[in-house]
Amino acid sequence: MSTNTTSTTSSPEPQSAVPAPVPEGPAVTAATGQRPARLIHNEATTEIPVHLLFRDDPDPAPVPVPVRPAVVARRQGLGERSGERPGTRRPVAARPRPVPRIDPELTERPARVLPGAAGVAAGLCGAAGCAATSWWAGLVPPLAAQALGLPAYAGTGLGPAQWAAYAAAGALGMFGFGGLARGRTGRAWVLGLFGRYRGTVRRTGLMWVNPLLLRRRVDVRLRHWRSEPMPAADGNGVALRAVTLVVWRVRDTAKATLGVEDHETYLRACVEAALARVPVEPLGTVRSSADVAGDTLTRLVAADAEPVGLEVFSVRPVRVEYAPEVAAAMHRRRIAALDAAQRASVLTSVVDSVEDTVTRLTVRGLVELDDYERKVLVKDLTVAFCAGRGDAGA
Repeated sequence: MSTNTTSTTSSPEPQSAVPAPVPEGPAVTAATGQRPARLIHNEATTEIPVHLLFRDDPDPAPVPVPVRPAVVARRQGLGERSGERPGTRRPVAARPRPVPRIDPELTERPARVLPGAAGVAAGLCGAAGCAATSWWAGLVPPLAAQALGLPAYAGTGLGPAQWAAYAAAGALGMFGFGGLARGRTGRAWVLGLFGRYRGTVRRTGLMWVNPLLLRRRVDVRLRHWRSEPMPAADGNGVALRAVTLVVWRVRDTAKATLGVEDHETYLRACVEAALARVPVEPLGTVRSSADVAGDTLTRLVAADAEPVGLEVFSVRPVRVEYAPEVAAAMHRRRIAALDAAQRASVLTSVVDSVEDTVTRLTVRGLVELDDYERKVLVKDLTVAFCAGRGDAGA
C-alpha cells in the first residue's frame, strides 16, 4: 500500500502594509528586499513621500506612510509683519506734504516812525544852527547881515568851537530832512538795518523815518498775474496747455520781501505744480468740472503761498487748449462725438414721432393694420421723417 506523500509548498508571506519608517536616510535593506519610503524634509512643509511626487515609480502600489496632522508654516517675507494674512497689506497713510518754514522772526510788525512835522522842525533847526554858527564866526557878508537884520559882529573866526557847532547843526539838519518820507495808499516800506528786519511802515502821508535804515518799497495792492501756457492734462491724461489768471496780494510784507526773491516766479512755480496734480478740462465742455478745477487750484496754490506771506484769492484757467501734438486728433474726435450725439438725438426724435403716429391711427380706429401692414407703415413713416429732418438741417 503506497502512501502518497503530498509536499506542501509554503507560499511567501505577504509584505507588511506599513513598513517601518526610516527617519534618517534612504537606505535599502538587501535582506528583506523591501524598499523603505523615501521622505523629503522641508522646514516649511511636513514629510512628503517620494512616490507621491514621482508617478513613474515602478512600485506596483504606493506604500502608505503615516502622516501626522500638518501645520504649514510660512516664512515671513521682506516688509511683512506677523499676524498679517499673505497677499494683504495694510493701507499706508499718505505722508503730509512738507510745508516751507520761514524764520519765525520774519513776521510783519509796525516800525517806529515820527510825524513829518518833527523831521521838518529838526531840519529847520539844523539850518538855523548853521546860519548862527556862520554869524558867530563872522562869515556872514555885511549885505546879507543887513538884509537879515542881524547886528554887526566882527566874528572870532573858525575855531574848534565853531567847527563843532557846524557839525552838530549839519547832522541835525541832515537827519531832519533826510528822514522825510511820503507814504502812499497801497504801498508799504520794509525797513532793515545791517541786514536785520526792523519793521514795516503802512502809514500814508508825510512822516519821518530813520535815514540810517534801508527802505524797500512793497506793493500791497490787489494784483492780477496772467501766466504763460503751462503743461496740464485732463481726466484721461490727454496733454493740454492751460493759461491761468491768479488774483493775489502781499499779506505779510516781511515774509514776502525777505522770504522769497521774486513773487511772480514763486507763484509761477506753485501754479505749475498744482496743474500737474489737478486735471482740467477744455473750456466749453462742462462748466461744473471747470469750477471744481478752479477751486482745487486755488486751494493748493493758496496753501503753498501762505508760508511766504502771499494771499491768493483765485486761480482760474482762462484758456485751455490741447497740446500741439494731439490737437488735430482730439479735434477730429470731438467732431465725431458731436456728430454721433446729434445722430442719436435725431433718431430718438424720429422713433418717437413714428410711434406716436401709429398709436394714434390705431387707437382712434382710423385704420386696421395687421403685422405686415404695420411694418410697412412704420418703414414709410421713418423714411419720410428722416428725409424731412435732413431737408430741415440742410
